[in-house]
Amino acid sequence: MTKPTILLVDDEDDLLSLWTLRLESAGYKVITAKSGEEAMATFTASAPQLVVTDLRMGKMDGLSLYDAIRKVNTSIPVLIITAHGSIPEAVQATKKGVYSFLTKPIDGKLFLKEIERALKAASVSSDDHDIAEWRREIVSRSAIMEQLLDKVRLVARSNSSILIRGQSGTGKELLAKALHKASDRADGPFIPVNCSAIPEALLESELFGHAKGSFSGADRAYDGLFRAADKGTLFLDEIGDMPLHLQVKLLRVLQERQVRPVGDTVSIDVDVRIVSATHQNLEKSVEEKTFREDLYYRLNVVTLEVPPLKERSEDIPMLVEHFLEIINSQNERKVVGFSPDAMTVLLEAPWPGNIRQLQNAVEQAAALSTTELIPVNLVSAALKEENVKILTFDEARFEFGQRYLVKLLQTTGGNVAQAARLAGRNRTDFYKILNRHHIAPAIFKG
Repeated sequence: MTKPTILLVDDEDDLLSLWTLRLESAGYKVITAKSGEEAMATFTASAPQLVVTDLRMGKMDGLSLYDAIRKVNTSIPVLIITAHGSIPEAVQATKKGVYSFLTKPIDGKLFLKEIERALKAASVSSDDHDIAEWRREIVSRSAIMEQLLDKVRLVARSNSSILIRGQSGTGKELLAKALHKASDRADGPFIPVNCSAIPEALLESELFGHAKGSFSGADRAYDGLFRAADKGTLFLDEIGDMPLHLQVKLLRVLQERQVRPVGDTVSIDVDVRIVSATHQNLEKSVEEKTFREDLYYRLNVVTLEVPPLKERSEDIPMLVEHFLEIINSQNERKVVGFSPDAMTVLLEAPWPGNIRQLQNAVEQAAALSTTELIPVNLVSAALKEENVKILTFDEARFEFGQRYLVKLLQTTGGNVAQAARLAGRNRTDFYKILNRHHIAPAIFKG
């Protein structure tokens, strides 16, 4: 298995080569950048697990790079190295949250030890960072999802209750399952329950169980989902729809770690981690007295926010490929993919139904396609959208520039000609734009 990926940033070629060689010899995958600006593009594209940067560079120094990284990822450790180390600089760096501040010349063994320590503190194993089994079902390469998954990995090993927020169709249950697999409870059961899908009259019995004869039709005792999830995770989807009288009982279970089945007089110990999810505004529900404030704080120890699909559009080609693989495995006829025009429509659609809507559109278009490449008219019909158009580079806001280009190159896998067409520029012009933004297309290939 490979060790984690490290982004190494230095404007001196000799030092960059030296440290790259030492890190690769230690088994790490190393990606490099010669400036802070280039480092940000590389960081967004490659999602490393650790950043090691020189302090004194050009326009964007090490601390400025750290500030920029923190805007997109709040958990990744950053080590800053300088030949000009001083107490004021070290104090400033540590106050900002920089993991470590090292002064040149650095002993090689000390450097590697500091890297291991930083990765351990960030809960990144140096031995098992291949695409981990716990996150395998989540199809993504976007920076915003990598940041979310970093947070999942950090909170997974605690026993804290987790509240997952996000629009319908964003994959909240998949994230809950990933969290369970990354936790110490991975060998225990993962029990999902949709609080809005079970009739109110049955929900209490379904969750907490019932004694034999406790109500009409209860011809035998039933353990309930809490006891079924013992030593594992209970995922309460659409928690905002839980009736108030059941919220009281749920709060008691969370406080006492015991359940009392309907019609029984004896409480039973349970060891369950609660992960809940909602697309509703629970703060507003608390204000309107439809959701208990004390339960809200019990459930919302840590919040995970799943982004809508429109904020992670670079994941669309991967998701489309994933859905087509599933469709092809279920049918004799094979669909290779979507035409360039059709993919453009997919990339620029608003996706109010998020990943669930994308999957539905892919399945519908694939079912109706008579060719191996799905044409644009079938996608437009599936979306009921006739005039979806990709933005040109000139139409994009100036400050969006680098992220816009990174998304284009992620989407096309580093294919500059295709990215240039999507940006509305010729290839020569587009290379100049990439150079101005310190972006190397090669880092997006593969």
